Amino acid sequence: MSLSSPFIHRPVATTLLTVAIALAGAVAFTLLPVAPLPEVDFPTISVAAALPGASPEIMASSVATPLEKQFGRIAGVTEMTSASYLGTTSITLQFDLNRNIDGAARDVQAAINAARSYLPTNLPSNPNYRKVNPADAPIMIVALTSDVYDRGRMYDAASTVMAQSLSQVQGVGEVLVGGSSLPAVRVEIIPTQLNSYGLGLQNVASLLNAENANLSKGQTADERKSMDILANDQLLRADDYKNLIVGYHNGDAVKLSDVADVVDSVENIRAAGFVNGKPSVLLIIFRQPEANIIDTVNRIRQSLPSIRASIPAAIDLTIVLDRTATIRASVKDVESTLAVSVGLVVLVVFFFLRNVRAPLIPSVAVPVSLIGTFGVMYLFGYSLDNLSLMALTIATGFVVDDAIVVIENISRYLEQGMRPLQAALRGASEIGFTVLSISLSLVSVFIPILLMGGIVGAPLPRICGYAFGSDSGFARCFAHDNPDDVCTPAQK
Repeated sequence: MSLSSPFIHRPVATTLLTVAIALAGAVAFTLLPVAPLPEVDFPTISVAAALPGASPEIMASSVATPLEKQFGRIAGVTEMTSASYLGTTSITLQFDLNRNIDGAARDVQAAINAARSYLPTNLPSNPNYRKVNPADAPIMIVALTSDVYDRGRMYDAASTVMAQSLSQVQGVGEVLVGGSSLPAVRVEIIPTQLNSYGLGLQNVASLLNAENANLSKGQTADERKSMDILANDQLLRADDYKNLIVGYHNGDAVKLSDVADVVDSVENIRAAGFVNGKPSVLLIIFRQPEANIIDTVNRIRQSLPSIRASIPAAIDLTIVLDRTATIRASVKDVESTLAVSVGLVVLVVFFFLRNVRAPLIPSVAVPVSLIGTFGVMYLFGYSLDNLSLMALTIATGFVVDDAIVVIENISRYLEQGMRPLQAALRGASEIGFTVLSISLSLVSVFIPILLMGGIVGAPLPRICGYAFGSDSGFARCFAHDNPDDVCTPAQK
């Protein structure tokens, strides 16, 4: 008795099983996440520290170095990279694949606490960390441009309105706003002018702190109730600051505009974005883990008109990146390949066998086998990506070959006058082991590729630090055994 015999003897049960497999695969297909590449969760943690006004060299030597020495003692670190910029330092730690990310996060927090005594005392806050996936990339980037508003106004609309609305879309994991910063008033002191009036920088700082506050001015109360006296003294425009009195010189009031240039600007003038040569603000959208990228992008596109109505009409929205274009093309290509392969099987079987019923068998077997694969993919946590779609395309050829061989062998016995049931039993029993051995031999070709990932040993942890933004930029690279080695030549 062959493996096919129970199914041949029970055609009704076989039909119901086929329908069940097709339905399960169809349902699983709607639940499968769609991504460009398979989901690989690398245990990676990013640490960020900020010291406003510090040069890249100071950030690298006084902030990055103490942190790196503490991080270098954490077990399971395979790679550590750091980059220092003006006022900020970013350190990325990648751990071994079998390292638990939660345990690694606790070790990172402990290392940050241990390095706190070696960090600058004027560091505004402790370095913070977050878990990241280096294989993850934005699924969509939306650009805001305007011929009326400046970057500050566009950034304000993007960060306070659009980013919050997009974050609520199902499947969206994170929305970053770049290309500028929030609007701000910049007071650019003229030192010589300030000194000529006998004033110092502390006078200006005290004035700005005192005149730009949002505090209670007092309280009125009686026996039954009390009420706070509130007045918002916050100044939002440059014209509101210009007439503030910094001090007095020879009996005359010295206004802020006499010793400084007060302009409406943004918090960070060194952040800029451009689209087609025009100043722009960018909304960078990431998806949630295991979310269907195509469905998420479709929801974002559906929500954009309503979000667009909540910002000024003079701001234009442009989608500058949509990662689903290649994915949609891949899915369409696989669908067309499947349709062509089934059509060719039907034509070949009909051309050689001259039987109308014979082509119906591969026309059902090939789609059902591939649709049923979606159910297995869902159970194993796979996703529809370029690699899995390529595998399905290759598997289509296997199923086509097996279907043609089995039908041809059964048809040979039918032509010899054997009854259909006996021909099916004998033809399937003779060719079944051959088909199975051929399929296993084809699958075995890919086994060494899967095992190669476990054969290659991990390199020694290498720690590199870079300082950017200065002509004297430098880089440090050192391993666990010698953390004091310095890279040469200097790099920026």
